[in-house]
Amino acid sequence: MTAQTTFTLINPQTKTLAFQLYAFEDDSYFEVLKNYNYYSIVIITAGSGKFRADLSEYAFESNSLICFSIYQPFMIRAEGECKGILINFHPDFFCIHKHQEEVACNGVLFNNIYEFPLIRLQDAEMTALLTIVDSLKREVQNPALAQYELLISYLKIFLINASRIKLDQNESGEFKHEREPFILKTLKDAIEEHFKTKHSPGEYADLLNISTRALNRLSKGHFNKTLSSLIAERITIEAKRELYLTSKPVKAIAYELGFTDEFYFSRFFKNNATVSPQVYRDTVGFAKREDG
Repeated sequence: MTAQTTFTLINPQTKTLAFQLYAFEDDSYFEVLKNYNYYSIVIITAGSGKFRADLSEYAFESNSLICFSIYQPFMIRAEGECKGILINFHPDFFCIHKHQEEVACNGVLFNNIYEFPLIRLQDAEMTALLTIVDSLKREVQNPALAQYELLISYLKIFLINASRIKLDQNESGEFKHEREPFILKTLKDAIEEHFKTKHSPGEYADLLNISTRALNRLSKGHFNKTLSSLIAERITIEAKRELYLTSKPVKAIAYELGFTDEFYFSRFFKNNATVSPQVYRDTVGFAKREDG
């Protein structure tokens, strides 16, 4: 008889997944492209290989933490053994946008288009996170008073600790591959300021007084993404946030993001988020409760 490796909590109202913890012994679960309407955290305790996030590919080793956002396509291929823990949670269970002041993980662990989407963990950091995972595992099997509240508390502690680890690494420069060119810092600032009105790579190249080709080469070399992908991802993140938290009509969101044609925006969103704006709102959006 094998020990249970999957622990799942179902939302009694929606009958869909609220929280899940899964211990894996190989990469077979991840061989098919995953594309979930919930957040996923993968803790690699043993093994190495490559993983795909959106259209980019990255390498991973043992003692790694990888975070995937809602409807972010991902796939993992190991080179030999691959062991670890997968944590899934739906925003109905814990909404990181609503709890941004308590858990500053949005933009650190999730939805950061400029950062390497993996945290390499020291042994002590891995031990600390796995201790919290043990608490989550015990509580998900304990359908007692305030089970949801305790699980959310442990999840918050996990997210806070993981965010601290990544921020500490960023501040110390640990695990940085190379120094970020100043022009890319300027590019990030420009995208943050103008993504609602400027959608083409050429517009940013003009702003920075550099050729589009040269800027795209720098973006691809440092962020592992084309300039077009960076801009599209930033627009999509904002669109998701609006669909997630507000009940604004899709047409209004499209207009705020610089699209004069709602249908063009819907095609753009589906190309970048894999589902239509309405499906995203229906399956993820906090604001769906306000409808009607």
